[in-house]
Amino acid sequence: MPSKFPLAKLTFLIAILTAVGQMTQTMYVPSIGQMAKEFHVSPAMLQAVMACYLIPYGLSQFIYGPLSDKLGRKPIIISGLAIYLVGALISLFAHSFELFLLGSFVQGAGIGSGGAMSRTLSRDCFSGEELHRANSIISMCVIFSPLLAPVLGGLLTETLGWRSSYLFLTLFAVAVVIVMSSKLVETLPEERRTKSSAVDNYRFVLSDRRFQGYVICLVATFAGVAVFEAAAGVLFGGVLKLSALTVSILFVMPIPGYLLGAGFSSLIAKRFGNAAAFKFGLIAIIVGSVIVLIPGLEGSTDAWTLTIGSTVYFLGAGVLFPAATTGALTPFPNHAGTGGAALGGMQNLGAGLATLAASVIPASSQLPLGVIMLVMALLAMWGLHIAKRDRGRDNTGGAVAV
Repeated sequence: MPSKFPLAKLTFLIAILTAVGQMTQTMYVPSIGQMAKEFHVSPAMLQAVMACYLIPYGLSQFIYGPLSDKLGRKPIIISGLAIYLVGALISLFAHSFELFLLGSFVQGAGIGSGGAMSRTLSRDCFSGEELHRANSIISMCVIFSPLLAPVLGGLLTETLGWRSSYLFLTLFAVAVVIVMSSKLVETLPEERRTKSSAVDNYRFVLSDRRFQGYVICLVATFAGVAVFEAAAGVLFGGVLKLSALTVSILFVMPIPGYLLGAGFSSLIAKRFGNAAAFKFGLIAIIVGSVIVLIPGLEGSTDAWTLTIGSTVYFLGAGVLFPAATTGALTPFPNHAGTGGAALGGMQNLGAGLATLAASVIPASSQLPLGVIMLVMALLAMWGLHIAKRDRGRDNTGGAVAV
């Protein structure tokens, strides 16, 4: 595909593709109280839903990425969406918590294709400063889906019940399949497709120290976001006893922070350099996690500190995500599928494991959330230190046959 692929069209296609996965991840949050009552489980148990969704969402990307390097991007996207639809139907009609978790697992396994390809499509079409700008714009656009999902989920839950949210997700996925089938042009021509094995491709990508550092940064930062998303519904709804609509409003208030950070990420890097963008993002996620942590040290839960702290954390995450994604994928023009899969797979697998761990910790206050977010911020700082030490190395060559 020509490098001047229209950014507006690419952004729209990536936005609706990623919206399926992101809306599934957060749309059920306002319904936690209602779902817990119907399934006869505690509200804290509903955090397992996000873990059962994110873990296969991450693992499946390790398969989709190398396959897309061999077969092209479009067939992988369509196949993954078809698997997602099966899971959505299982969740929609589930009458036991175990079956609902199975549906969430299948949904994650399917839409993992969208997670991997959302990073890969932009790398296929852009490079350098243009790639950073594209990733920033895409990050700004795709954030509207988690901004919309909890509000929409809260309205649907209070008017039609929680199952209406999963009916919406099913119909939305059908619409995305139709759009992708008719509008998406293959971004990986046959002459650029790899002939080497997936093992060789992963060995080539994962041996790069810069990639390792940026992956640690992205995994840790996203884990902090995911743990907040999983715990917020429990703290707002289960501990503070707020209504579903109030929970949905408080849940989305931090999202504009991410939007602002993503919008300024490429601008900061262009004017002050990449190091300045990474430093700003790191300071923001550390400060945000500390704001969440302080009331937890006193054993309390406060809606304002949760909201303000998470907003600052999301601001930093918005700066870090496009910058670190660009840094990780730039060395691999001919292995974008494998690189994007490793990046997305580890990012979501790490977040899934973090939310799974959080689900077994009693959530009587915001202390566990604050501790986990701060630990993730420090891990992100360590990852960027690793990437910085090896940034001078050039690894754009073709060590693996393509």
